[in-house]
Amino acid sequence: MKLSQVKLILEELNNIAFKLPNGDLVPKHFHVTEVGKITKHFIDCGGTIRNEEVVNFQLWNANDYDHRLHPEKLLNIIKLSEKQLNIGDLEVEVEYQGETIGKFGLDFDGKDFLLTSKQTDCLAKDNCGIPAEKVKVRMSDLNDEPCCTPDGNCC
Repeated sequence: MKLSQVKLILEELNNIAFKLPNGDLVPKHFHVTEVGKITKHFIDCGGTIRNEEVVNFQLWNANDYDHRLHPEKLLNIIKLSEKQLNIGDLEVEVEYQGETIGKFGLDFDGKDFLLTSKQTDCLAKDNCGIPAEKVKVRMSDLNDEPCCTPDGNCC
């Protein structure tokens, strides 16, 4: 989800809730302790130099039960961050403390922000010798095709 989408959603919300991939909600007394721009400059396993930038929200579960983060407050923090840190309309990544700091993507289901699972991937599969994933075909789908003819699909 892009930062511009988050801002539009916050303008319409009365309360903010974040839902973890397992369906649990982040406790209502969370704080957003950071809004920032993260720049990653790296070389992939194929030798290609890459740059990635994301907007980062860090959620913190405080023992402060008397305060709740309201949408307009988070919107103000975001606007200040955009101005002071020169943040563009980047993808949003969320950090949240579990057993260790977890990194999540962000989505919205019409009510809650959804923390989505992120996966690692090889960015240079063609240079690493990783074969392309083969297309899986069910044999039952081949029954309508002529077989064992010059234009068939089984030879």
